[in-house]
Amino acid sequence: MNESNIKNIYKSQIIASSNDNFTIELLTSLDDLTAKNILTVSEDLRDIYGPNSILNESNIKKYFNETTLPFIAKYNNQIIGFIIGAPLENFSNQSWVQLDENLNKNNTLYTYAFVFKSKFRKKGGFSKTLKKIYISWAKKRNFTYVTGHISKNIFKIKNDLELVKEYSVWYDSKEPFIYYRKKI
Repeated sequence: MNESNIKNIYKSQIIASSNDNFTIELLTSLDDLTAKNILTVSEDLRDIYGPNSILNESNIKKYFNETTLPFIAKYNNQIIGFIIGAPLENFSNQSWVQLDENLNKNNTLYTYAFVFKSKFRKKGGFSKTLKKIYISWAKKRNFTYVTGHISKNIFKIKNDLELVKEYSVWYDSKEPFIYYRKKI
């Protein structure tokens, strides 16, 4: 890791833990080893969103910093997944965000990434637990909405999501994506 991009101090707050060695932590400072592990987990984003979606040394601080809500999920003290939320206003230079009626109202948390290592998806309720904690923390910080981009196939299953816009092409994805909004 390029030390100029990452602090060599790891700080987190354990938000939840279970008897089966599962923990959820809110990251407040990133060290090189944690950043490297997060970058490795983010490789799974490539299959879903294409190569431009992967976190790297250049952009990791954009998503893991004091203005974002970055949570990591650990199992047996190893990072197995993460979710990153950032105020919608952090993306004001993106064309897709201009469609959101809540831009500049400071009430919406955009979910940039929600990813788990493939062997932990839909296993043990890990991702569901992480998502619930993320939503709870967003609410405690006075966000009214959570937004993000998800596969159109996933959107069909969810009935509590509002479709803001459908994209037949979303960066390098192989399927249509939905920009959604959820009231929390």
